[in-house]
Amino acid sequence: MAPAVAPTAPSRQRPAPIVTLTVNPALDVSTTTETVMPEHKMRCGASRVDPGGGGVNVSRVIERLGGHSTAIYAVGGATGQAYRQLLEAEGIIGLAISIAGSTRQNVTVDETSTGQQFRFVLQGPQLVESEWMQCFVATDAAMSLGGYVVPSGSLAPGMPDDFYARIAHRARELGVRCVVDASGDALAAAVEEGVYLVKPSGRELGELVGVSLASIDEKVEAARELVARGRVEVVALTLGGDGAALVTAEGVTRLASPPIMVRSTVGAGDSFLAAMVLRLAQGCDLAAAFRAGVAAGAATATTAATELCHRDDVERFERNLERNLECDLER
Repeated sequence: MAPAVAPTAPSRQRPAPIVTLTVNPALDVSTTTETVMPEHKMRCGASRVDPGGGGVNVSRVIERLGGHSTAIYAVGGATGQAYRQLLEAEGIIGLAISIAGSTRQNVTVDETSTGQQFRFVLQGPQLVESEWMQCFVATDAAMSLGGYVVPSGSLAPGMPDDFYARIAHRARELGVRCVVDASGDALAAAVEEGVYLVKPSGRELGELVGVSLASIDEKVEAARELVARGRVEVVALTLGGDGAALVTAEGVTRLASPPIMVRSTVGAGDSFLAAMVLRLAQGCDLAAAFRAGVAAGAATATTAATELCHRDDVERFERNLERNLECDLER
């Protein structure tokens, strides 16, 4: 069975619809302190609060790049109310699924004396079956033939490991391309069901195939084998400072990251995925979408703390990557 039904090609005038799903979002709190140390009060600088979580970040970047998506996310409690207000202030169109538990918070602390970054990721509230089923039903209703669905981020406690696989199964029935960004058992179950695209890091890919992958060549080969199994059409493999690799049945394309001064990698992977899916929805080919992904990931890495990329930076990096690729071909 093929992993996805090929959807109707979107026109450039009317992009294909995109739905994102975030079942375990978080209020991302970021700040700075001179030195992180045990048992002492650490006086911090100014703080920043952003609505975080894989799918929501994808929707936020799509909006920044001039596109549109429908963001479905589960929220509850006072933190959930603050989360909704922040999203609405950014103009994100979405559907909030109310849950009994309180939306979690994540904390990012930049140590100014060393430049190191410390990230504290909390577990999040437990979802009962009726709550996660509401997420499934809302996503099912929002998906459209020829569109994309992006379930992204960690599953909340209490959810079945095959939840994203259930989304993937339904997407295939509806003629929707499923793009999964997850890890561990949730990713493994989705891949076994069959999806259009996955975006693992090298570490996440190693966990998926059950082998420690040390070199880039080993990572690329593991991605090729994943595609050859017929359960994934596209692997967008992120390699940190080494850029990324696009792996399909037709071959492998690698792109180095643009030369940048990295300030924070928080949200870089989400930005990569957002730009790639948006360009595909706009009718671009995979190569152009891949360039956009690398550009957006790099642009986010140049911003501080939990800030995401800016459109001008993404488009500038896109143009540079295209020129560099043309130069390589001319040689």
